[in-house]
Amino acid sequence: MTPTANSPDVDGDLIEAARRWLAQDPDPDTRAELTALMERQDSAALQDRFGGKLEFGTAGLRGELGAGPNRMNRVTVMRAAAGLAKVLGPGKHVVIGYDARHKSDVFARDTAAVLTGAGLHTSLLPRPLPTPLLAFAVRHLDADAGVTVTASHNPPRDNGYKVYWGDGSQIVPPIDSEISAAIDAVGRVDELPLHGPGTLTELGEGIIDDYIEAVTSLPLGDARDLRIAYTPLHGVGAATLTGAFLAAGFDSPMAVEEQRDPDPDFPTVSFPNPEEPGAMDLAIALATKQGADLVLANDPDADRCAVGVPLADGTCRMLTGDEVGGLLAEHVITHTTGDRMVATTIVSSTLLSKIAQAHGVRYGETLTGFKWIIKAGPGLVFGYEEAIGYSIGSDTGLPVHDKDGIGAALTVAAIAAAAKRDGRTLLDLLDDQARRYGLHATSQLSFRVADLSLITDAMSRLRANPPAVLGGHAVEHIDDLNKGEGGLPPTDGLRYRLSGNSRVVVRPSGTEPKLKCYLEVVVSVTGEVSDARARAAQDLNALKADLSAALGL
Repeated sequence: MTPTANSPDVDGDLIEAARRWLAQDPDPDTRAELTALMERQDSAALQDRFGGKLEFGTAGLRGELGAGPNRMNRVTVMRAAAGLAKVLGPGKHVVIGYDARHKSDVFARDTAAVLTGAGLHTSLLPRPLPTPLLAFAVRHLDADAGVTVTASHNPPRDNGYKVYWGDGSQIVPPIDSEISAAIDAVGRVDELPLHGPGTLTELGEGIIDDYIEAVTSLPLGDARDLRIAYTPLHGVGAATLTGAFLAAGFDSPMAVEEQRDPDPDFPTVSFPNPEEPGAMDLAIALATKQGADLVLANDPDADRCAVGVPLADGTCRMLTGDEVGGLLAEHVITHTTGDRMVATTIVSSTLLSKIAQAHGVRYGETLTGFKWIIKAGPGLVFGYEEAIGYSIGSDTGLPVHDKDGIGAALTVAAIAAAAKRDGRTLLDLLDDQARRYGLHATSQLSFRVADLSLITDAMSRLRANPPAVLGGHAVEHIDDLNKGEGGLPPTDGLRYRLSGNSRVVVRPSGTEPKLKCYLEVVVSVTGEVSDARARAAQDLNALKADLSAALGL
């Protein structure tokens, strides 16, 4: 029996909010979930769902599936679509994509129904596809905006809603605030007009062919002899990546059978992120068994790319995002001409600035996130972030104005194939860069908290009592990023410039309850590169120890 608003164990406002939600919710799954919670008088679960709401920001929406405004569901998605429609206005064109997570296809069609009901024209991608393909399609089809339903590498119970603008890049302020305000003004979703007067076009496979043609036009050289072990981690990358590799003249990568097909439950990994411990185990085992030259992985929506080099002892050396970024940057710069720019973020390695200076190209540094990298400046031919995200361009620019795990995988394979032809590997190329520019070694330190005030207090302590020495390096200068250092928009963070060109950046995560610290040491190579790497590892460990003490977490 459904409790009344006067039930002693359940707050009356929660019950009323739940009833209002039930009255407009079109999804039988979330209706059943909510009804059961009300019948059990589960006030904690109701408070969790109705005590707050998912906030629409520059990353759109992302959260756990379930009933209520603090969950991802059909009501939340329809409200988001209605808010987007209000900001864009009738007659505009929106491309819609989706991955293979739970409810992604339903949320995509709900978005199309609301947008067309508001008089907009929509184009729906033909099936679950990589996020970079949606970003490509927005510009390719000359649309005004794009939406993709994805939670990238989040846990299986999550989903998300990411919005792109007409330039094919993720939205930035103030557009996000305008959409958020419009969402807040949306009434009941069961009163929204659906399915017209706008139009819905269901795109065919041709849009995938167009994307593959674009990424195979990148500077890939002519070496193709390479054996590749690959995993899409149960995501949507395999078919498109395989098609791109075959179109570029490579043999088909050997895919991990257990992880090749999309599966929203991600059964073989504890966390569907190629950077997480254990996520690459099956791909490394396949590489060892088949004698592969290279290991590649995409995250579930294929906008990121992880890279590993198999070793003779059956292990695999996984490259950091900064290491891959340095290799890709030098490759792109040497295969493009004219007035060019390369860009990365304030938390990525400073190596890119040295590479740019050596080659006489412009260098840009932005806040974290590809939405900022893409706007670094004119002539951008390469951008990357340390979290294994890369956008590769040519003399005609970037085919994808977002991170693209498939274009990156193709280009890494081209670099590795050229190295193999010379009897070398990517590890040899990394050593070359270390000798040329100094060894730039990076690492991270992160603190997950249950109480966000702990992060606020830690940042306050650092500002009030800044350390004079970290890891044996003198703190030579502190940039308070709240003040908009270097012409960047203000953001909560601190950057410590240390002696010996070392650096530490401390910032709260924008998507998780974490305080994240990004460390870099630069070591001159005068003898063996392996000796420099050992010294760098010692320096990074010392930095971690001192920083942990200073943070008090």
